[in-house]
Amino acid sequence: MNVRQSRIERIRRLGLWIVLAIVLAGFSIVSPVFRSSYNLINVLEQNSIIGIVAAGMAVMMIAGGFDLSVGATGASASVVAAVIAVAGGGDLLAIVAGLAIGLVIGIANGVIIARLGINAFVTTFAMASIVSGLLFVATDAHSTVGVTPVLKAVSTIKLGPVPVVFFIFLAVLALVWFFLTRTRFGHYVYSVGGNAEASHLSGVPVAWVRILAFAIGGLLAGLGGLLLLGQTQVGTPSGAIVWPLQAIAICVVGGVALTGGVGRIPDVLAATLLLGYIGNGLKQVGVTAYWLPAVTGVVILGAVILDQYNRRRRTAPRPTADDSRLVPTTGEEVRPAA
Repeated sequence: MNVRQSRIERIRRLGLWIVLAIVLAGFSIVSPVFRSSYNLINVLEQNSIIGIVAAGMAVMMIAGGFDLSVGATGASASVVAAVIAVAGGGDLLAIVAGLAIGLVIGIANGVIIARLGINAFVTTFAMASIVSGLLFVATDAHSTVGVTPVLKAVSTIKLGPVPVVFFIFLAVLALVWFFLTRTRFGHYVYSVGGNAEASHLSGVPVAWVRILAFAIGGLLAGLGGLLLLGQTQVGTPSGAIVWPLQAIAICVVGGVALTGGVGRIPDVLAATLLLGYIGNGLKQVGVTAYWLPAVTGVVILGAVILDQYNRRRRTAPRPTADDSRLVPTTGEEVRPAA
């Protein structure tokens, strides 16, 4: 790679951060409320939970899948933890139960997809319907008010000016980054997402890689549900209904390929902050909230188009020395000089 290509690659890697800086500067100029420290920190607190869910979604997408049941999983974890809190079960039992629900649902998705060969869209859409249906039946569609002291503390208190939940988000990202880039199984995730058949022929345990990817996604969705309960102090069956599309949007904007095999965890952080500050900035300048889905859709579409353009450029055949041999329009072959 020459100096010019290296510079272009560096700019590409910093692209999202540059866009984030432009967005922050632009909204700060037009809105005094937006640039207030209270508002900027509040956005960090509001978007850390969906960022944690998006980190799990990134693992699943890099492995070649995605999960539409993360919202139902998070809602289940929050409701179960709230019920345990009301019953006096304590912090440990509530946290373990919430994480266990996420893990079990994630493993179930992974097994159905990897072992039975069912499409990820069909599997996770059906799982979301099943889990949500059972949750509504069990609760009679009623919310449960209750939270444990630990969940309330880690979800609402601040370390200095920064919310603790944001540090939890950063810790999750660091762990996921380490898993994907510093472990053999993490390299398997990229390999399976890039080409599952070639990975299988190379001896990679494709099924187990996919199951583990969905297990991680479910576990982080459960963690998100617990933190949501800590913030709201209410376990609501429909409390996380928008999580799947939000998490997928963050991953797509962050450069995680819908086809699998490509994605960087630092870019998930940048995309989470970018979409969060865009939504907050539009609100602060008086734009109705109904515009937010449209703006998010435009951003996602632009990110997908750019990803496809870059992918075609990378895979386009490069000209070789043989390409210099031209064929004239008369149909006569150009013979090399003796």
